[in-house]
Amino acid sequence: METAPTQEQLLQKDKTSSDYYYNSYAHHGIHEEMLKDRVRTLSYQRAIMENKHLFEGKAVLDVGCGTGILSLFASKAGARIVYAVDSSDIIFQAKQIMIDNDHTEKIKCIQAKMEDVELPEKVDVIISEWMGYFLLYETMLPTVLLARDKWLKEGGVLLPDKASIYLAAIEDADYKDEKIKYWDNVYGFDFKCIKEIALREPLVDVVDARAVCSSPCKILTLDLNTCTKADLTFRSNYEIFGKRNDFVHGLLAWFDITFSAGTKQVYFSTAPQCKYTHWKQTVFYLKQPLTLSSADKISGWIDVKPNQKNERDLDITIHVDFEGKYQDIHDTHEFVLR
Repeated sequence: METAPTQEQLLQKDKTSSDYYYNSYAHHGIHEEMLKDRVRTLSYQRAIMENKHLFEGKAVLDVGCGTGILSLFASKAGARIVYAVDSSDIIFQAKQIMIDNDHTEKIKCIQAKMEDVELPEKVDVIISEWMGYFLLYETMLPTVLLARDKWLKEGGVLLPDKASIYLAAIEDADYKDEKIKYWDNVYGFDFKCIKEIALREPLVDVVDARAVCSSPCKILTLDLNTCTKADLTFRSNYEIFGKRNDFVHGLLAWFDITFSAGTKQVYFSTAPQCKYTHWKQTVFYLKQPLTLSSADKISGWIDVKPNQKNERDLDITIHVDFEGKYQDIHDTHEFVLR
């Protein structure tokens, strides 16, 4: 049996190597956070266990299996074989977990990048928890789509298979002052050059639902059965409308996920009015606040593409057109989510 490397050995890996991203997922703390996210984990459990007919006697591929919890659900649901693939060294712990839970006959753990994997057969089902912040940050979705095209049987099932991103306006004066305005006066000194950097970095945090002061607008819908990698680079127009008189300090994004295959559909949302998830929400602060009146319209477009230096980061450009009761603003904001 292969011996799992110690945590100290994992930390000694060259942090400049191309494998550093993958081996960052070898640390148990990341998996603890994801496993303890009950919205996330219980949604997958329900989608699998309440649709056992999709798994009974079937071959399943778990892309980016981590500790193997989704593979265990699939095995328990009656899968004939589960191929649990992960490129990080967490695979050693996953193998031990399969041994400790008597699932070694039905779950085969494979350490490899999905692009390099050779399976003995095509599979009936692909499961994966591929979502990142803003849905697409550090996403494994291109890898899932590659696995779909190469290894999923015709008529096979993807879980989950639908995803959408939404945009809305928020009032967030206190937190924006804490994170952005702070740099105007740091112990009596002008640090505004850092303020410019801070404005370009979206904030991932929990947002109070009461801060949302506009209607939402869907800016992206993905069907994993048919979408391509090219669809993950997109430009979308948006229109949102004020729900009350307020100031707008930023735009807020979240995503929804749907498991539509099977007889029991499962859905969850990372919206601020829903239960906490480790994905939280993503805030894009504007250079200057908008004075919003009820029913005022904020419109424009959002452009999302992989960063040229690191394709797991995102370059996000948001154009704002606002002709409100008290002011007109037409401005373009550039962000890097990293």
